[in-house]
Amino acid sequence: MPHFLDIHTTDTDDLTTMIAEARRMKDARAGLPKGTPDAEQPLKDHMVALIFEKPSTRTRVSFDVGVRQMGGQTLVLTGSEMQLGHGETIADTARVLSRYVDLIMIRTFDEAVLHELAEHASVPVINGLTDQSHPCQIMADMLTFEEHRGPIRGKKVVWTGDGNNVCTSFLHAAGKFGFDLTFTGPETLEPAASAMAFARDAGSKVVIERDPAKAVEGADLIVADTWLSMHDAQSARERRHNQLRPYQVNEALMQANGNKALFMHCLPAHRGEEVTSAVMDGPNSVIFDEAENRLHAQKAIMRWCLGR
Repeated sequence: MPHFLDIHTTDTDDLTTMIAEARRMKDARAGLPKGTPDAEQPLKDHMVALIFEKPSTRTRVSFDVGVRQMGGQTLVLTGSEMQLGHGETIADTARVLSRYVDLIMIRTFDEAVLHELAEHASVPVINGLTDQSHPCQIMADMLTFEEHRGPIRGKKVVWTGDGNNVCTSFLHAAGKFGFDLTFTGPETLEPAASAMAFARDAGSKVVIERDPAKAVEGADLIVADTWLSMHDAQSARERRHNQLRPYQVNEALMQANGNKALFMHCLPAHRGEEVTSAVMDGPNSVIFDEAENRLHAQKAIMRWCLGR
């Protein structure tokens, strides 16, 4: 079953094929009104379940619109409606949903939920985000970088701030797409050791550099993410800010790079915290191209899952 569960567990050739397909579909839509269906309808007569244990804006809208553009229909289910694993088991939920729909996307907390769902589903399952990884976002990021700067292989990416689930998927992508990654952030918030080991074992250079100005020297891409997850307690706010304030992406940091690197953020961003508005709205920022490309990358992922 061609599940899309993580970048590091997906064949490299398949990943590059998805990126190429996303670009092809995006080009085919150039100039069309937003609501226009794709000329090709690979999901015609297909039903896609979108499960959200975690709330979402970009993931929900981009998957919903993508399915509709490709001729399919969506069934959106929230955590309060599903209560996965509370009552009916995840395995039984997977078996039941597989009788009704052709594809399942899930955005959840515990990665074990994703893997149990995939293990027992008889239709493809897509990882829309877990606490451990966010592969759909990074596929959009790979598409965005290559649109602006060409192949990412051999380039230097700098992740600044918290080595969270998005950072984990960036490290997985480093190993698969052949770029190097420097992490600059506090020791207490370093990326998962397993993700760093994966990238290094694949031949990518992974560096920890506490000084952000040194970290961004020669970087082709600088990436930040929110300092607080939507589910973090308010009591963690001041502690997190004290730890991460030196790693804010601001005009001075971009100047330390020579203003050569692109800037990415998966959004939503807290302006004036992890990044300043001057950087977000500046000439190096590609954050809204990145947000749009969630749509195109995920359409390619869905087509790949369904063999289309």
